[in-house]
Formats: sequence, C-alpha cells, structure tokens
Amino acid sequence: MELIAIVTMLALAQYFYFGGKVGAGRGKYGVSAPATTGHEIFERLYRVHYHTLEQLMSFIPALWVFGFYVSEIYGAAIGLVYLVGRALFSVGYVKEPKSRAVGAIMSGVPCLVLIVGGFIGAVMSYLAKL
Repeated sequence: MELIAIVTMLALAQYFYFGGKVGAGRGKYGVSAPATTGHEIFERLYRVHYHTLEQLMSFIPALWVFGFYVSEIYGAAIGLVYLVGRALFSVGYVKEPKSRAVGAIMSGVPCLVLIVGGFIGAVMSYLAKL
C-alpha cells in the first residue's frame, strides 16, 4: 500500500500548496482574515482550496478502499490522474472560472471510479467470505 500512501501524501501536499496560495493571495490582494471575499482573484484561489478540501473527503477514503480491495497500482494511477486534474482545475479556475471543466472532470471522474470500484471490491470480498 506504499503507492497509495505516496499518492495520499501528494494529495495532501497539493492541498497544503493551494492553502499557501490563499495565504499569499490575502497579502497580495489585501483581503484580511477572516474575510473570504473582496478581490476576484483571491476569491478564486480560496474556492480552489475549499473545493479541493471537499474533494479530499471522498478521494482519500475511496483511494484507500480501492487500493486495498481492487488494486494498489491501478488505485495509485487513478489517484495521479486526480492530482493532475486538481492542478488543471486550479490553473483554469484562477485564470477564468469557465475554463475549469477539464480539470473538474479529470478530478471528479477518478473519484467516482475509486468510489464505485472500491465499493464493488469490498462487497465482492465480503461475499467471498460467506
């Protein structure tokens, strides 16, 4: 499960990086905490960070369940697609929110695959023990 752990740590590092961009954006665009609005680019940075947190809540457990019950290698590969998608989402959303679709799809579909695949793998494992 080392590959799954590596992808998990990369996802958390990416989230931490996005948080750093929010912090830097506060200074650059003059948005003092606790405000979350005030400059359009800051708001986009903030939304990327927050949306990534929302995705992590499903991505990380699904990644681990998929890796355990289906395949560590495939799970890690799907996880890497998710990470690239999150990066593209970030760049697209900050540049122009309407251009976030490719990144959103490249991070959303892997989450769905991990959730469905992990669920099926866990159910099949359980049924095999009956």
